[in-house]
Amino acid sequence: MLYNLFLFINESYTYGSKIILTILFGALGWLFLHYAFKMTEMAYVLKHKKPLYNHFYVFLRQLSVSQKAILKNHFTFYKNLTEKEKRYFEHRVALFIKDKDFIGRDGNRITDEVKVLISATAVMLTFGFRDFYIGVISKIVVYPNKFYSNTNNAYHKGEFNPKLKALVLSWEDFIAGFNDENDNLNLGIHEFTHAIHINSMKERDVSSTIFSDSFKELTKLLSANEDLRSKLMRSDYFRKYAFTNQFEFVAVIIENFIETPQEFKLQFPKVYDKVKQMLNFNIAGF
Repeated sequence: MLYNLFLFINESYTYGSKIILTILFGALGWLFLHYAFKMTEMAYVLKHKKPLYNHFYVFLRQLSVSQKAILKNHFTFYKNLTEKEKRYFEHRVALFIKDKDFIGRDGNRITDEVKVLISATAVMLTFGFRDFYIGVISKIVVYPNKFYSNTNNAYHKGEFNPKLKALVLSWEDFIAGFNDENDNLNLGIHEFTHAIHINSMKERDVSSTIFSDSFKELTKLLSANEDLRSKLMRSDYFRKYAFTNQFEFVAVIIENFIETPQEFKLQFPKVYDKVKQMLNFNIAGF
């Protein structure tokens, strides 16, 4: 009897060890494949300046009928997408809304229109990114109009506060940015670009790497080409605010890129190509 008990314990131990070893080797194999893929993709990114893939979802989130109607009626970028791209866009908007805290100030109500249009602006800018959440933003604060900022004791239309992970917008001025889609002035695009720029400096995911490295290439291009740099600064195409610092420069040129891409491409093709590379924008019309 004792001998049979010993055999049973021994067999159980052996069976348990096999399970543990199987799990262990399975985990090690998965880690190896994961890092092998990351290294392969990073090599591809460094060579081609784009990710191996952008959209891959097990299932797609849905917007409500009323939320989808807001996109259809008020967001030109969405209307110009293919049907497949529209489904991806809706999926990302739904996830972005869920991921962020929307906070109204001074009596401003957070409606579906507020959530959808602000989120759609972020998703538009990151539509060429794999990670579209913009991790440096956790909350979006919306005032009815200009608000007093303690950052520099002045009234602002919008700002991004990295310490508080907060994007702050005047709803009146946000909407005004979409009322004229050819004036290269868009508060939402401008402020979200600041956040994307800072996020690219903090993170090393594929999309952040492409954005950051491409901007460095653009900086080198302008530094090495005095004629192009002078033409850029003399031009009336970019407003002078662009030349305040590197952050305002990126925000302004991306405003122009989104609103008047064909004019941008015609006037400054080399700069345009770098911005397109930064955003990985392979979308009709750009």
